[in-house]
Amino acid sequence: MAAGREAKLQLVQRHVRAFPDFPKKGIVFRDICPILKDAAALKAVIDLFEEHVRNNHQHVDLIVGLDARGFLFGPLLAQRLGIGFVPVRKKGKLPGATVSVSYDLEYGKAEAEIQEDAVAPGQKVLLIDDLLATGDNPSNIMDGYHGTSRVIICLSVYVHPASVTCKMFDMQCVICEILSSLP
Repeated sequence: MAAGREAKLQLVQRHVRAFPDFPKKGIVFRDICPILKDAAALKAVIDLFEEHVRNNHQHVDLIVGLDARGFLFGPLLAQRLGIGFVPVRKKGKLPGATVSVSYDLEYGKAEAEIQEDAVAPGQKVLLIDDLLATGDNPSNIMDGYHGTSRVIICLSVYVHPASVTCKMFDMQCVICEILSSLP
């Protein structure tokens, strides 16, 4: 199993490209598009996510995917786990009552929303995105959301070293990633 896991990790790592100084000088953008266009690499990512969740977080109720790349991995993983998927969208894209948050990115600010009734109090949520660069993105998405008894698990293909802390009030947060280091 360890050899299979290592082979999957290497496959995924080979499919993440670095673009220095994008979208602005000083930022190294990690591009996961090559993973998406290669069936074996995409399957490896979802296999690794699934293995991690099944081994460490068996009682997840919902996957919450961040706009937009969380939408690519989230539904695939939710289907594998037999649970639902909830989107977090850019402000103004969801109908009905929403909870909105602003957060900092490495290269600017953003605002996102989740439908107010998307997650019930007490549900255990796995938050998924392609990359966690600052830690503020997953932290603030659920910050201020009603009901503080959730367990939030942040799952990502790559976590930038600066993002290893996840600040959430009254919530347990575990950040886990597939690739802990990239060249």
